[in-house]
Amino acid sequence: LQLVESGGGLVQPGGSLRLSCLASGVRLDYYVIAWFRQAPGKEREGVSCISSSGGVINFGDFVKGRFDITRDKNTVSLQMNALAPEDTAVYYCAAAPSSTCYTDFASWGQGTQVTVSS
Repeated sequence: LQLVESGGGLVQPGGSLRLSCLASGVRLDYYVIAWFRQAPGKEREGVSCISSSGGVINFGDFVKGRFDITRDKNTVSLQMNALAPEDTAVYYCAAAPSSTCYTDFASWGQGTQVTVSS
């Protein structure tokens, strides 16, 4: 299983970005896919996760009303709106052969940098 993220970049506060995670190598029918992020000097934190059936878990309050995770075949996207400087981080997608998002993620992408700055 290989995961490749794309869509990161520099955006002004209040702006939007759409991250994509393309999975290849296996069928994802029984995988959950999640987005994590790690800001400089901080621990990695979960953002959102989506199951093969489309069930969504948001791991943090900061997601509410701003981020939306979707899934289409082998691509999982993270639409991020109303971005703030504190959203600056490297965003990673991860996958696990599980029916629940509360699991250990063994497969990770290389990450994509998101920088929110004026």
